[in-house]
Amino acid sequence: MGQEIDRTRFSEADLEQFSARLAEETAALRSFAQAGGFKDARYVAGFELEAWLLDHAGRPSPVNVPYLRALNDPLVVPEVPRLNVALNAPPVEMGAGVLAAVEEFRRTTGDAYKQVAHGMDTVLAMIGILPTIRDKDLCLANMSAMKRFDVLNAQVLQQRDGAPIHIDIEGADQLHLSRPDVMLEAATTSFQLHLQVPYEKAGRYYNASLLSCAPLLAAAVNSPLLFGQRLWQETRVPLFEQAVELGGYEGLAETTVRRVTFGRGYVASPLELFEENLEHYPVLLPIPQSEPATRFPHLRLHNGAIWRWVRPLIGFDAAGQGHVRLEQRVLPSGPTVLDMVANAALYYGLVHALARQPRLAESDIPFAAVRANFYAAARHGLQAELTWLDGRRHLAQDLLLEAGLPLAREGLRDFGLADAEIEHYLGVVEARVRSGQTGAAWQLQRFAQVGGDVHRMMDDYLENQRSGSPVHEWSL
Repeated sequence: MGQEIDRTRFSEADLEQFSARLAEETAALRSFAQAGGFKDARYVAGFELEAWLLDHAGRPSPVNVPYLRALNDPLVVPEVPRLNVALNAPPVEMGAGVLAAVEEFRRTTGDAYKQVAHGMDTVLAMIGILPTIRDKDLCLANMSAMKRFDVLNAQVLQQRDGAPIHIDIEGADQLHLSRPDVMLEAATTSFQLHLQVPYEKAGRYYNASLLSCAPLLAAAVNSPLLFGQRLWQETRVPLFEQAVELGGYEGLAETTVRRVTFGRGYVASPLELFEENLEHYPVLLPIPQSEPATRFPHLRLHNGAIWRWVRPLIGFDAAGQGHVRLEQRVLPSGPTVLDMVANAALYYGLVHALARQPRLAESDIPFAAVRANFYAAARHGLQAELTWLDGRRHLAQDLLLEAGLPLAREGLRDFGLADAEIEHYLGVVEARVRSGQTGAAWQLQRFAQVGGDVHRMMDDYLENQRSGSPVHEWSL
C-alpha cells in the first residue's frame, strides 16, 4: 500500500504546501520527459505478492509484526492488516529464462518464508479473499501499526463527511453491509505485476495493459467467496472499489471515476494520468517531502493513494536514472506459485504483443467496451462475454484459446524467451482455460461438496497449494 509517512496530523497550510509542490512537480515531470529525462529503454519485470498469515484452524492470524521481525527481510513488508504481508521480488530484465528465474526465486524464498511462519505456528497462504475470514477480523485493532494506514482511513472517512462505507455485491448470493472504516479493503490480496517500458512507448503499453485486463483476469479468478457468500468470480474487484469509495471528483461528471478505478479512457502518454491525478483527485496524504523535487516525491506519494487497476509509476534506480513502469493490479494471489508465474507469462506476452501491433489495438475497440470487459470477467470468469479487436463478442474461454494465448506466445518470443519456457508456462494457462477449473471454480465446487463448510474447503485448498500442482490438476 505504499511508502510510510512520519506524521498523522495535518493543517490547512500543510495541504496548501503539498498541493503547490504537487502542481510544480507535475509540470516539471512533463518538462523532464520532453527533455529526454527517461533514458532507460529496457523492459524490466517486477512482482509483489500479498499473502495471508493463518493459524492452524485456517483463521487469519494478526502476527505480521513478529513474523516480519523474525524474517528480517527487506523484501517482505506489512500490508494494511496485521493479517497480511507483501512479498517482493527484485526486478529482472525481460529475456530468456526470466520466468523460470522468477519461479525459482518464488519457490526458494517462499520455502524460507514458510519455515519462519512454521516456527511461529503460523501458515503462509496465497488466496485472493480468505474464505474463513470473519467480519470481526477486519477491525481497526487488526490494522498494521503504520501511520500511513491510520491516516488513509481517517482521510477517507473525512472526505466522506463521516458517512459509513456501504458494500453491495450481488452474485449467486448477495452481500449488503456497512462499515465505519476502510478495513474491508484488507480482505483483498493480489499478485501485482510490474513492467518497466521505454518512456516513448509507455502510452501504448498502458492501453495494451487495459486491453489485457479482462482475458487475464478471466483466466486467473480466485476470489469467489466472502463471509460464506458466493459472489463474483473475482470478488476482490467490487470489494476493493467499494471499500475505499469516495464518490466523484472535482470537475468530472462521470460517476464511474473513483479512487479505485479502471480509468477514464486511453492515453497517448502516462503524463496524462499524472495530470489527471493533480486536477481531479483530492490529496489524501498532504505530507511535505524532503526528497529532492527532481525525484517528484509529492507526485509519487499522491499517485500511490490512487488505485488504478493499471497504475503508472515513476521510479529511479540506484544511479538516479529515472524510468516509467506499469503496475498491473487485477490478479489475485494464488492458487500456487506455478499458477501465478503462468499468469505473469500471459500478461507479459499479451501486453507486449498488443503494444507492438502495427495498427493501434485501441483504435479497434472503444474504451467503454474494454471497461465493460473487465467487470464482466471479474463477475463471470471464463464464462464472461468479451468484446475483442474484431468487434465481435466472444466467450472469454474461447477468446483466450483462439486469440489471447497465441498473442502471448508471440509477445514472449519477441522478448527472447525460448519456446520450451513459453510452452511450460502458457501451457499451464491453456490447460486451466480448457478445463475451466480456475481457482474460483475449484473453490465454488468444493464449497458445494462440503456443504458450505469454509474450513474444510480451506484445508483442502492449502493441501493442494502445498503440493505445488497447478489448480487445473486439483481433484474435487
